[in-house]
Amino acid sequence: MDAKIGKFFDSIGDFFTGGDQIPWCDSDIVAGCEREVAKAEKGSSDDLKSECIMRLSWALVHSRRPEDIQRGIAMLEASLGGSSSPLQMREKLYLLAVGYYRSGDFPRSRQLVDRCLEIAPDWRQALTLKKTIEEKITKDGVIGIGIAATAVGVLVGGIAAALARKG
Repeated sequence: MDAKIGKFFDSIGDFFTGGDQIPWCDSDIVAGCEREVAKAEKGSSDDLKSECIMRLSWALVHSRRPEDIQRGIAMLEASLGGSSSPLQMREKLYLLAVGYYRSGDFPRSRQLVDRCLEIAPDWRQALTLKKTIEEKITKDGVIGIGIAATAVGVLVGGIAAALARKG
């Protein structure tokens, strides 16, 4: 019983805080990936450079810092045209979807995850992200409706109070 009550309060907390299953990344990891890219650019193979840049992109879009997320989005968008395989394209689209989700652009994130699912319809990570995005959009809609209903209630209450004083 206590476990159920705890889960209930956790779910309420998640509702208001936006809890999701997408991992976060520390600035130490971002810095490590940046060093890796810098080292790879000094004479490594194109494949190794590409791997290092993908790891850095992953770290950036999973960062808690908005400027890192925007940098990750820019890197991924710049590299989309150079994706030779469907697997690479799928990975980049997914990371872009994460970046846009983290930056609050849910419609763009959903659009990208849908493109990702066109390439790999059963990919669990993308399906989970899509569900998370849709829940976030629904939750934001519910909160918006609640705010609007409260504003209407306050307005109607104010009008009723004003009319009561006149009468």
